[in-house]
Amino acid sequence: MISTAWPRKPASSWRLSERQGIDVKMTTAKQTKRQAKQLFRLCLVNGRVDEGRIRQVVQSVLQSKRRGYLALLGYFQRLLELDYAQHTAEIESAVPLPTDLRAQVQAGLDGVYGPGIKALFVHNPALIGGMRIQVGSDVYDGSVRSGLCALERSFGIASTNGRNALT
Repeated sequence: MISTAWPRKPASSWRLSERQGIDVKMTTAKQTKRQAKQLFRLCLVNGRVDEGRIRQVVQSVLQSKRRGYLALLGYFQRLLELDYAQHTAEIESAVPLPTDLRAQVQAGLDGVYGPGIKALFVHNPALIGGMRIQVGSDVYDGSVRSGLCALERSFGIASTNGRNALT
């Protein structure tokens, strides 16, 4: 049997003119995530994100318009959002908190998470009573609503179409 296939040269021996149609440098999602982490580290000053550096990094990436720059900026934005959530506490309470209690909560958060955590106080009457604190993915829920939900689950009561039914 005679083969009609032509012998092929290995790609490494191709001349540059023969390789022009082939994109030699491709970035994968893993490489893009790694580059986004490097950009994020460039924006840190004393362990905190510097807004001026963020603007510089974003502008330089936008001006370069390199392949995959939108994905890179997407991963970079996600890292910035995670950092913001780590340094922001959302405190929900059923009634507006007095200033002395706000100061105590802020001092407690500073003791646990370190100084510089930003506290956002929110009035949420659906909690019925108590307080709910969220810092990043950490949630401390001491509200009456969460206690009632836990009690409801322990009795095996499930809500169906607005009515309670035993399961």
